[in-house]
Amino acid sequence: MAAGTVLAAALVVGVVCAVTGGSGERDTVQRFAAAWSRGDWAAMRRQTTGSAQSHWPLKAFAARYTDAAAIATARGVTTGRPTDDGHGDWRLPVVVDTRVFGTVRNEVRLTVVQDSGKARIDWHPNLAFPGLAVGERLRRTTTLPDRADLLARDGTPLAQGPARTSTLGAAATAIVGALGPIPADRRLRAEQLGYPADAQVGITGLERAFDERLAGQPGGQLRAGVRLLAERSPRKAAAVRTTIAPSVQEAAVTALAGRLGGIVAIRPRTGEILAAAGIGFSGLQPPGSTFKIITVTGALQAGIVKPTDTFAYATSATLSGVELQNANRESCGGTLVKAFADSCNSVFAPLGARLGAKRLVQTAEAFGFNRPTGITGAATASIPPPGDIGDDLAVGSSAIGQGRVQATALQMAIVASAIGLRGRRPDVTLDPARWPGDAPTHVATTPAVARKVERLMLGVVRFGTGTAAAISGVSVAGKTGTAELKSTQACVPTPDNPESCAPDQHEDTTDTDAWFSSYAPAGSGHPRIAVGVLLVSAGAGGDTAAPAARQVLQAGLKG
Repeated sequence: MAAGTVLAAALVVGVVCAVTGGSGERDTVQRFAAAWSRGDWAAMRRQTTGSAQSHWPLKAFAARYTDAAAIATARGVTTGRPTDDGHGDWRLPVVVDTRVFGTVRNEVRLTVVQDSGKARIDWHPNLAFPGLAVGERLRRTTTLPDRADLLARDGTPLAQGPARTSTLGAAATAIVGALGPIPADRRLRAEQLGYPADAQVGITGLERAFDERLAGQPGGQLRAGVRLLAERSPRKAAAVRTTIAPSVQEAAVTALAGRLGGIVAIRPRTGEILAAAGIGFSGLQPPGSTFKIITVTGALQAGIVKPTDTFAYATSATLSGVELQNANRESCGGTLVKAFADSCNSVFAPLGARLGAKRLVQTAEAFGFNRPTGITGAATASIPPPGDIGDDLAVGSSAIGQGRVQATALQMAIVASAIGLRGRRPDVTLDPARWPGDAPTHVATTPAVARKVERLMLGVVRFGTGTAAAISGVSVAGKTGTAELKSTQACVPTPDNPESCAPDQHEDTTDTDAWFSSYAPAGSGHPRIAVGVLLVSAGAGGDTAAPAARQVLQAGLKG
């Protein structure tokens, strides 16, 4: 019989079997013991004397037990069979299962007195933990073992030893993250785990994502005053293997080239994150025209556009009486394929307005917006609720990835993965053991619509704004994005200033974020890699983000 079963059986026996002593005393002690096992502080307190209840309100009474449990890192308490020592004195065996100190076995001594004609426990604070004598307080000292090693998917060390070194150098540093003091919002959890107050914990990157596994088992001493109740040595954890592919990670860091931004690579079928550099998890920015992947998906689903539809060439579109320009006030239009390849705002902003805020938001959420990615420390891409977006101009701006739409490079890699997987959005992970085989997926769109969007994304790389991502002999599907930062593409010409919407003759490339969302190979429904790139204040997506994505795609295809 397992130890837990023996303890549970002992508890039952203690509750239902007769013991020596008056029946009133026995019942009181047994009710107190049973309530303690289930953490029912109010029921425990009801078994104490009136003076104890007057002196110890429920909140203070419960705090004595919860504080002691926190100090001991208790996970559960089991009470055994009480024994009558005579004259109202009872010994109650208590077993406390702790995270740090193992199993603590001791007893509490209960004195039962007659109080207003009823048997009640003369309660004192030392009864909050087994082994405490009157006047003693529970205290602990703990230490952490050396932090476990972090490994890439092939076993290459990413962070090793106290110095957290790696032969991969900067490529490892970019994903490993940093250690630091326990943040305020994690102090309670750290105390429950038994970390010392001055512990260094994972703050960012893989150190944060796998912090508890890397920290190992704390050790230390649990004392009643100066008396030792229990002790255990710290135990280092086994090395933690991640999904990071060294060659892809090195390519991502090289492609980022020290610029402010983020690059994330995913293996779509398994959801494994192969690489992450810069602010790929945390950097929230307007995704610009990469969001048109979502807009056109929604429009195709709703039947308000077909791949064969054509659109008038124009330099801008007017929504809610306001002109929304194409990038650099370029004239574009033609077929849906051509308009998508050229990233034509004058087509997709009105298309978004026709789709409407409700359907636009529903489509974005199906692709993972407003939903946590499941990666610890990663920011959540967002789009406002339909009722908060506003008029047609606001909806149209959102449809081209402006307004209050926010995304990360990770999220746009997930969006690309969903199209490549024929409309199935994969869950993502840094842990290769999180699930066997293929990742769990969720419906983002239908296979038929995903194929249509894939053809549009192929056009972007073959003859549109994303040709810098093309790889010889490989079908690359992608979408560029150039998100406005300090200025806006919407303006209202006036009679006194008819040129207010004229293109800037001195283009400021720091006024835009550059984006690229992509996967390869396209066409099979089984892409091997998807890449999201964000370069902050770096000009046009096709000029800077697309060639960066190309480097990472190539590395992933070789692996």
